[in-house]
Amino acid sequence: MAAVTMRLSEIGQQLRAFRLESGMRADEIAARLGVSRAALYRYEKGEVIKLDTVQRLAELLKVSPLTLLGIGVEYYSRPLSFFERVRQVEEEADQILQISDPVAYLVTSPEYDSILNRAIAEQVENKQLIEQYQEIFASRRESYRLRRPTMITMLSEQSIERFLQRGVGEAIPMSDELRIEARKVAAMEIGRIAELIEAEPIGLQFSLLADVESTTNCILMRGRERMMLAINPFRCDMSPAATTGVSLVTSAPEAVNAHQRVIEVLWAESCKGKEAAERLRSLLAQHAIQ
Repeated sequence: MAAVTMRLSEIGQQLRAFRLESGMRADEIAARLGVSRAALYRYEKGEVIKLDTVQRLAELLKVSPLTLLGIGVEYYSRPLSFFERVRQVEEEADQILQISDPVAYLVTSPEYDSILNRAIAEQVENKQLIEQYQEIFASRRESYRLRRPTMITMLSEQSIERFLQRGVGEAIPMSDELRIEARKVAAMEIGRIAELIEAEPIGLQFSLLADVESTTNCILMRGRERMMLAINPFRCDMSPAATTGVSLVTSAPEAVNAHQRVIEVLWAESCKGKEAAERLRSLLAQHAIQ
């Protein structure tokens, strides 16, 4: 019975993520499915959903019924829906392994969110989209704070250099004044990572990919039942309105195992401890704001 309940919960989670991906309103999807909006929300919360409704929903959202049932590969072209799906999986993960952005979002500071929100607000007119985006990221951070899954993060030296040069929200147009503030916050975040590396907090590890060409950002999230892989072209400091790539989420063993092997090799070869902290401080000195 517990397994069935979990499966329904996962279907509901994917239903919400796909709804966000479609850009359709809840009442519009409910009308096309022939159910009430209240029923749609109940499905998203993990209540029993009929197979014929799954079939209609898959047709509506243009995905395979197997994908909606969590057997195939989930694809997302919107940052909002992708990060919502990541949030759902993170909430049940005991371990997170990632090749990441220049930072690990879950342990960034409030200043990071503040400068990013200001940059997004200048460029995106859809206030509801902004609020949904902020809610998802705030929920991710709060879940991590409460649950504290172990987290291993590898950061690319190349991406850190660009981060220090351009600041938080590298791809978001912003005023010169805000760009300077974004660079200051970027420097503060990298400094904090150096401090975390030196402090060696339990359950949190960083390393630096110093001699590796740019590699695909990916996250492996291990829960009690299975491991999920997310491959991500979307940085956490990009605009929620961006449509510059396609991300995927899957639990397919061949995909998970292949990426796990790559991550293990990269982790073994990456800079850690004092050496990594010193390299980060060297980068900070090279790109100090005059």
